[in-house]
Amino acid sequence: MSEFQDFLKEQLQDDEFRKEWEDIQPEMDVIRAIVDARISQNLTQKELAERTGINQADISKLENGTRNPSLKLLKRLADGMGMTLKLEFVPKSPAKG
Repeated sequence: MSEFQDFLKEQLQDDEFRKEWEDIQPEMDVIRAIVDARISQNLTQKELAERTGINQADISKLENGTRNPSLKLLKRLADGMGMTLKLEFVPKSPAKG
């Protein structure tokens, strides 16, 4: 296991930290999906900006988490990469007790 994973596992023992970590996971999943999709197509942020008409600085902000994307913006990103945007709601895991 990596040092980060070891550290995270230790920190997740704290209820307050774990709640905050779980609260940011949807945003982190969106960021990861954007970056992974772009990299899978060997695109730079600049190339993605040219394909979508979205400013490269805005793509950077999306990828570093300082800007929250609208659904319309996510669709534009997906279109620019020749992809379809898919959102899903999944049941929560039962609370651990």
